[in-house]
Amino acid sequence: MPLGRAIPVNGVDGLPTPRRYFAITTIALAVLLSSFSTNVVNVALPAIARDLGSTDAASIWVVSAFQITLAVALLPFGTLGEIYGYRPVYLAGLVVFTLASLAVALSTSLAMLTCLRVVQGLGAAGILGVNIAMLRFVYPRAHLGRGIGINGFIAAVATTAAPPVGALILSVTGWPWLFALNVPIAALALAFALFTLPETPRAARRFDTAGAVLSVTFFGGLLFAANGVAHGHPRWLVGFELAASLGAGIFYLMRERGHSDPLVPLDLFRIPQFRLSVATSVTAFAASMQALLVLPFHLEQAMGYGGAAVGLLLAPWPAAQTVSSILAGRLSERRPAGLLGGVGLVTFAGGLAALALMPDRTTPLDIAWRMALCGVGFGLFQSPNNVAIMTAAPPRRSGAAGGTLGTARLMGQSAGAALAALMLGTFGDVGATGALAIGAAVALIAAAVSTLRLRASPRPETEEATRAAVGKEVAT
Repeated sequence: MPLGRAIPVNGVDGLPTPRRYFAITTIALAVLLSSFSTNVVNVALPAIARDLGSTDAASIWVVSAFQITLAVALLPFGTLGEIYGYRPVYLAGLVVFTLASLAVALSTSLAMLTCLRVVQGLGAAGILGVNIAMLRFVYPRAHLGRGIGINGFIAAVATTAAPPVGALILSVTGWPWLFALNVPIAALALAFALFTLPETPRAARRFDTAGAVLSVTFFGGLLFAANGVAHGHPRWLVGFELAASLGAGIFYLMRERGHSDPLVPLDLFRIPQFRLSVATSVTAFAASMQALLVLPFHLEQAMGYGGAAVGLLLAPWPAAQTVSSILAGRLSERRPAGLLGGVGLVTFAGGLAALALMPDRTTPLDIAWRMALCGVGFGLFQSPNNVAIMTAAPPRRSGAAGGTLGTARLMGQSAGAALAALMLGTFGDVGATGALAIGAAVALIAAAVSTLRLRASPRPETEEATRAAVGKEVAT
């Protein structure tokens, strides 16, 4: 089949080779781009605040605006992918992300930069909202685990590389180049996507605009409240955000009761494997974010390491996670996610507990093995858990499953960030040690939830059932 023509796929056989490898390269470029952009901005915040004349606290909204937009838009874009096809949503996301990156680089004020980061977040949501769902149609079903593992590996590499690469760029030029460099890479990914991504089945239903507004209000209210706690906003404002979120959530549940394909996938949460995997993801990412936020403060303030040394001491975590995610992706094709997740999260909890208990005078090697233990455990959990979420959903609901996967990650990270800020703000450096201990406890809870899937897991979906489901969908 010539590369210039989009071909239909059925969600079982994947794309033929070599077309599959070109599509994998396309998706890898987009994941690399979005993951790098998400993590590179942190190192530039002091320079942005200084150049644009804002306070350090206000500059944090450059990060928060992107993350909140990404979180609330994942589910709507996943649903748009189900209705109109994942390919056009993916292409539109790349176009928006590319143009927004160029505009962000030309920003002249913090308000302008923050607003354009919202637009950039929408573009990233278009990419990430359908990314995992697209993998389901690129890889054969038997190899989906390794595909998601490779995806996790690329995201981990980008996350690991972003801070040092960002620091290197800032040492030779200004912060706008952190965004401008996205443009050629995004343009290359867009050119590849036009010629390699397949046409996926489309659902015969309309987009639920009112449901999307309620979904955005619900998740946005929760995230704004979490950020409000972290930034010390007035209690009345945090309470209002929580009340608005709760009201939107209750109204959504009442409105969508009995709906066959709701935007927030209530239908998928009836599947034990799906809801337990989502719960595992939320709790695990909450534990991870707590640790990653407090560790720099603990290493610098309590243990006396400088900023450059702290960056190196943190590196074994994502490096070990990068390796274990590849292994875990392959293991997920032969071993249940409940078992792999349970073992991984117990290992992760052990690493966090070891970090919490280490004395103030600890050698870099002793810190490194603790970090690596956390990375190995988290990588062992993440890829199989992502596979479990995606395969628990029928092919026609891959967009909703992929959107939920990303939303669960971001909700867990937001909860972890809020708790870390609360512990640091209340107890200082002692709070960092406490946050690590709480993170270990939360990771053990996540491990317990993961092992519940060993009893609740359904029989693996057969290729015949998948073909029948896809054939029925196409016929309707």
